[in-house]
Amino acid sequence: MDMTLAESNLLQEYIIKEIATDDEELNAFLFSLGCYSGEPITVVSRKKKNCVVAIKDARYSIDNELASAIVV
Repeated sequence: MDMTLAESNLLQEYIIKEIATDDEELNAFLFSLGCYSGEPITVVSRKKKNCVVAIKDARYSIDNELASAIVV
């Protein structure tokens, strides 16, 4: 069953299935972080309005709207 990163479990590695957005700027931004289909991603921590994700050897803080566009 597909779910978004916003619904995922903490500290569990997922493989990105798709980026569900029509916003090209958002797509380009996520791609520049190394966030695209086939890449492993892990939610390291969560706060009210954002979450910290680990992609490759880096960590990024993304807001919940962005996390909701990442299908794992």
